[in-house]
Amino acid sequence: MSDDTKQTPEDLQRFLQEKMGNTIKIDLKAHAQQAEEDAQAVEANRHKAMNFNYKPREIKEYLDRFVIRQEDAKKVLSTAICDHYHHIQNSPSEDDWRDYKKQNIVLIGPTGVGKTYLIQNIARLIGVPFVKADATKYSETGYVGGDVEDLIRELVTQAGGDIQLAEYGIVYVDEIDKIASSTNTWGKDVSGHGVQRNLLKLMEETEVPLKSAQDVIGQMQSLIQFQTRGKVDKKTINTRNILFIVSGAFSGLTEIIKKRIGSKQIGFMQEKTGSNQDDLLVDQVRSVDMIEYGFEAEFAGRLPVVVHCNHLSAEDLFNIMKYSEGSILKQYKRDFGAYGIDIYFTDDGMKALAEKAAGERTGARGLMTVCERTFRDFKYFLPDSDVKAFVVTDKLIADRETTLNDLLTDPGRDAAWVLKWKFKKISKILSREFGVDLSFDLDAARYLSELAAEKDEDLQDFSEAYFREFQHALILLASEGSGSEYVLDGKNIKSLGETLEAWIKESYRDKNSQ
Repeated sequence: MSDDTKQTPEDLQRFLQEKMGNTIKIDLKAHAQQAEEDAQAVEANRHKAMNFNYKPREIKEYLDRFVIRQEDAKKVLSTAICDHYHHIQNSPSEDDWRDYKKQNIVLIGPTGVGKTYLIQNIARLIGVPFVKADATKYSETGYVGGDVEDLIRELVTQAGGDIQLAEYGIVYVDEIDKIASSTNTWGKDVSGHGVQRNLLKLMEETEVPLKSAQDVIGQMQSLIQFQTRGKVDKKTINTRNILFIVSGAFSGLTEIIKKRIGSKQIGFMQEKTGSNQDDLLVDQVRSVDMIEYGFEAEFAGRLPVVVHCNHLSAEDLFNIMKYSEGSILKQYKRDFGAYGIDIYFTDDGMKALAEKAAGERTGARGLMTVCERTFRDFKYFLPDSDVKAFVVTDKLIADRETTLNDLLTDPGRDAAWVLKWKFKKISKILSREFGVDLSFDLDAARYLSELAAEKDEDLQDFSEAYFREFQHALILLASEGSGSEYVLDGKNIKSLGETLEAWIKESYRDKNSQ
């Protein structure tokens, strides 16, 4: 961030006070602190972006943590991203750029399958600014609607004012299929071909002014700059290195592809692979299909990478909840956690949610719809109750009202299940640390839980410290034992040292008797 940018708040305060008096105050200290934090974040992202060194497999593995399924889409995207940013780094001369065709991308798939989420995670990984907009909000410049050049200016905002970092950014335009224009359109088309042509200019190399003529704030800043410095710096953003990704559901595209390739070829492919017909058809999309759909030939030609995302099944939605690092269930854990209430999800409960969400036919977005419908009354009534934890099972999903009433009548009804779940987790931690498999019955779990409560300590932290006092015996048991699981109950947990000693001797005898 430049020194000029840092001085802007002082200049703005001076300007406003001259115009409106000393009642206008700007917290310069707070602004300076925030500006410093923003500058550090920009610098970290700049370092990542300018030193891109990822391989396609590494990007794919990162996406696997967040996006379930869409294997082919993740592979194609990872490869295209690496090709694009490696070319930027390894092409210092104009000759290197002359014959290069930028790998702009078109993403095809129904709503809620993770199209935007894929690109957001890629941008976050590689440290470049990301801007998303819907194609339907734009119209040809001069008509009512947004100016597509604002997308490029927004990249600068997302880059914290760093123009160079913005020029490495990603522009994502959703609902691009909505601006495909019919060939028999009468009159001037301001929302179809006009927008395509303007986007086409950006996809190629062009210079976009940093400040739009319609940007009131930008013009005000220019006025302040002129009054304080006697000149206005004119800056532009070059779009050569900016990657453009467009997406849409493309309803009706399969009919165009079907007409081109013929029914015999479709039957052969389906017989050979057993795949869904629509998925097979979209995988066969070509530029000629995009042109017939309503895109200008030049526009379709600037989108050489075609990526197809499949519909999500109930099983996919279950896996998203259980395994994705971006699982929506984390949001509900935070929501209830704000009231001191823990929420737990069983596999049966998640499967029931997934089945309902699949019925919404909105992909992963259906999970939000179903979860809100399911937990709305729980969020309303439980914060005023004595409930500290509850478990989401298939029975809760099937009969929310009865489950809620049972919880309000008996706030501790799920306590035993929660305790068992906590000690399964503790068992895994102890196994990793000491190499011995320990399990806890309910009495043993309650005993340790009561000890932790008496000391007002977190149960997991207390349990780890409790067993660490017997570290030597546990390691010895692991070495002498034969991979057996040792069960702690309400009696032997109270004399843990003696219990471990007896188990070690028994293991030693068993080993030597063999």
